[in-house]
Amino acid sequence: MPRKTVVASKLFVLDTNVLMHDPTSLFRFEEHDVFLPMATLEELDQNKKGMTEVARNARQASRFLDEIVSGFETAIDDGIPLRSKTRKSATGRLFLQTRAVHGHLPDSLPSAKVDNQILGVVLGLRDAYPERAVILVSKDINMRIKARALGLAAEDYFNDKVLEDTDLLYVGMRELPANFWDSHSQGMESGQTDGRTWYNIRGPLVSQLLVNEFVYLENDVPFYAVVSAVDGKTARLQTIKDYTHQKNNIWGIVARNREQNFALNVLMDPEIDFVTLLGQAGTGKTLLTLAAALTQTIEHKRYTEIIMTRVTVPVGEDIGFLPGTEEEKMSPWMGALEDNLDVLNKTDDAAGDWGRAATQDLIRSRIKIKSLNFMRGRTFLNKLLIIDEAQNLTPKQMKTLITRAGPGTKVVCLGNISQIDTPYLTEGSSGLTYVVDRFKGWAHGGHITLARGERSRLADYAGEVL
Repeated sequence: MPRKTVVASKLFVLDTNVLMHDPTSLFRFEEHDVFLPMATLEELDQNKKGMTEVARNARQASRFLDEIVSGFETAIDDGIPLRSKTRKSATGRLFLQTRAVHGHLPDSLPSAKVDNQILGVVLGLRDAYPERAVILVSKDINMRIKARALGLAAEDYFNDKVLEDTDLLYVGMRELPANFWDSHSQGMESGQTDGRTWYNIRGPLVSQLLVNEFVYLENDVPFYAVVSAVDGKTARLQTIKDYTHQKNNIWGIVARNREQNFALNVLMDPEIDFVTLLGQAGTGKTLLTLAAALTQTIEHKRYTEIIMTRVTVPVGEDIGFLPGTEEEKMSPWMGALEDNLDVLNKTDDAAGDWGRAATQDLIRSRIKIKSLNFMRGRTFLNKLLIIDEAQNLTPKQMKTLITRAGPGTKVVCLGNISQIDTPYLTEGSSGLTYVVDRFKGWAHGGHITLARGERSRLADYAGEVL
């Protein structure tokens, strides 16, 4: 048990769900001390069996604890230093409950329940160490409410969040100020490469620009460009291809707004290996991606096939086991793919029914539907991997998927971070938010947040008012 010493550091008591959500949470409290009640260790032990993400995390947390405690069995009461295990990023100590801690719980809270046992430990520690801030850390909202009702300090676990406010998330584009050319034209150079105009600019905005960020000015003559390079105080802006024009259609599809135009530019760019598209329902994420994928696979022969996968998290009640092969089991989850293929197959009016049927067979031979469960250990060569509903992935799962990419493979992640169905994941801690933030500014990565719905007036109005 921690000794009664007057220190400024806080004492964080961890609930089990924190460790099962992020096993590295033990090392995330910097100079502060971490306390694990015996009830937390018991719950960790009960949840370690199985192949779920939670069970894997419980096992990893137990392994971390074993590494930390090894060699310190006789000094557990004094706290085990975390410094050596974290390259000095955590300088606090880990305390394990070695004897009963009695905190007076109200009669309305039965002590048989594990959550209430942990609350009793927090109460006992607060009374035993009045000079220290004793704080309960839990992902369980009801647990935090009960703690505050007892007058205890309680916090959510924030270290898993990439951003506190998702409004600050990188959107992939920037509107230039009206006086942009006046303030950035001094010493400007310009030229043409492959039919696209480029401008080397200097000025106050250069330090804020990121590579592959789109910039625009909506004047009488709109200006749309992408930041192709940033070198110190100089940035290169390069004009983009206009996919809103029918002559540049992709599999019969044209961009209906500015953001879709930007999205098609990153999807069709062979130099960009990783694309993330965010947007509400009906903004065209899947349609644009499939159109670009089919064009580059069947017409340009850049990729050998399209692999599509998604997280199988049901919105309502699960309908039970599905029959058939891996592809047949995944097909009910791929309704969005079927809907968009129907749209793309109707774009060629001149082909007739026979021509469209032949095209449909060709398309289906090039699209493979895979389950996430069998991705580990695979390597994809010259494939276009589409990950749909990526907001339901954890950062660890996202890493597993993206690292499957071999030479010549492009990965596209689609999702809407306001529609997360996975427990314990929030907009700030989703794997999709994580990769958008980490990949921004990379020379071979592109991101666009699609804003305008193009599905129908009914869908747009429902999105606003419901």
